[in-house]
Amino acid sequence: MITSKDVIRKLEEIAPKKLAEKWDNVGLQIGSREKRVNKILLALDVTLDVVQEAIDNEVDMIVSHHPIFFSPIKSVDYDSYRGQLIKNIIKNDIIVYTAHTNLDSSNRGVSDALIEELDIKPTGILSKVYKEKLYKLVVFVPETHEEALRGVLGGVGAGSIGNYSNCSFTSKGTGRFKPEDGADPYIGSIDEIEKVQEVKIEVIVSEDKLNKVVEEMISAHPYEEVAYDIIRLENTFSEYGTGRVGYVEKTTLGELAKYIKRKLNTPDIRVYGELDESVERVAVSGGEGSDFIKDAKRANVDVYITGDIKHHMAQIATELGVNIIDAGHFYTEKIVMKKLAKYFEGEFSKDIEVLISEKDNIAKYYSL
Repeated sequence: MITSKDVIRKLEEIAPKKLAEKWDNVGLQIGSREKRVNKILLALDVTLDVVQEAIDNEVDMIVSHHPIFFSPIKSVDYDSYRGQLIKNIIKNDIIVYTAHTNLDSSNRGVSDALIEELDIKPTGILSKVYKEKLYKLVVFVPETHEEALRGVLGGVGAGSIGNYSNCSFTSKGTGRFKPEDGADPYIGSIDEIEKVQEVKIEVIVSEDKLNKVVEEMISAHPYEEVAYDIIRLENTFSEYGTGRVGYVEKTTLGELAKYIKRKLNTPDIRVYGELDESVERVAVSGGEGSDFIKDAKRANVDVYITGDIKHHMAQIATELGVNIIDAGHFYTEKIVMKKLAKYFEGEFSKDIEVLISEKDNIAKYYSL
């Protein structure tokens, strides 16, 4: 049985809450972590149309990108749009969970979905927001328990390197120890030197998971006293941030804009710069990207691809010499839903049905 807690745990593995901006409100919005989940609906926004879609499809949980609540609410007025929305969600026992700026900064989130969709070759992060310390955990275990312990370590997040999980290294050797009076040895006898064929398992562990990994390792280990080392890796960090920098095949600003319009299926697109200018080095940031124009300048890109660029910010970009392709907030973010759907389907196989909302985007408009 899969519960909402299981879904949340898997989502927070790729979009941990620590990556969210301080002003943001990510996590569980409405509902219980213990509810059984058979069907998930993915949406950028939780609107009345999206909730009705969830009801019609007997969805147990909505995973959204934008929060319902950015600040505390003082009342739930059923005659208001927001009040009716909350009422319908609770009445139909639907879980709502949000991954917003933490999904923006995730190494498997909005920015990566955008560069994959646009066939951009990534070279780095546009705006770094978090640098996480890494440690190497080394533990010695008898050969009989090697695979079981390795499974426990991987199950709590040890051995995650980039887009790879359960990474480890093993070497074999002989362990020696003498149980003293008062010991209760798993192997060996009191006051006698014991030799055991053991393996040394080495895994990388991020700082936020270290205590939990050690706790689970000790609990699963057969020995009364577990021999292990924790080594801080001064030269290795996991970096997270908003946006990506990369390269496209050399083209013109105008041709790149047409390509993006077609790939993202956006009804209109705005270009700030000379259409015949040659471009190759690009930066991207899904959603509203005004805050990262100066980062794009520092990255020395030919063009910055994002959404929701207002007039005065476009003027600043022009003064800085940064070309901009504004493909819209919705259209530069919605492509992450396909990535999330694929991720959940891979993690839960056929245990959960994953739907991508067809009623998303409250702000309907037409390009005439």
